[in-house]
Amino acid sequence: MRLLTEASDADRSLTRKAAHAIPAQVGKALSAVEESAQSAKLWWGAAAAMAWWGGWRGRKAAVTGLGALTVAQLTSNGLCKQLAARPRPPREWFPHDEVDDRPDSSSFPSGHTAAAVAFTAAVTPAWPVAGVACAVPAAVVSVERVQSGAHYPSDVAAGAAIGLASAWLTRNALHLALRLRLFS
Repeated sequence: MRLLTEASDADRSLTRKAAHAIPAQVGKALSAVEESAQSAKLWWGAAAAMAWWGGWRGRKAAVTGLGALTVAQLTSNGLCKQLAARPRPPREWFPHDEVDDRPDSSSFPSGHTAAAVAFTAAVTPAWPVAGVACAVPAAVVSVERVQSGAHYPSDVAAGAAIGLASAWLTRNALHLALRLRLFS
């Protein structure tokens, strides 16, 4: 029980520090990237660019990335947020008005982070250069979710874990299905 209390205290402390440590202009830049990721627009755009210019490798990366993103969003937003009714960080912790533009849903986990990490982690093995390019906005989205007051760091960490698991599952789904069918 003590470990959970300490983790919760650290989560709150990191959230407060993030709210005040990031300069206002940097916060606005982070918000611009996050806004482009809203409703997965950024990742759909990246997938379209990969499919258009990347040939077979780009199409494979795009399809795998969008598949992982879908699994991550269903898991984080469709399942986990329904089970965990965690309130968002308190508004008074944040010295900026971005906190007024956050959703009313559960804070846990970060669906934005889950989608960003899932897409990036699924794209990277198929097309490493595109994966590296996607990693930058994925990291920005993750940091912004805490800085803006939408999430605690543990929400973002859980979202990242869901994203990684979704990417792994998506990349290995066919192999797993065939293997299970062979042993049935």
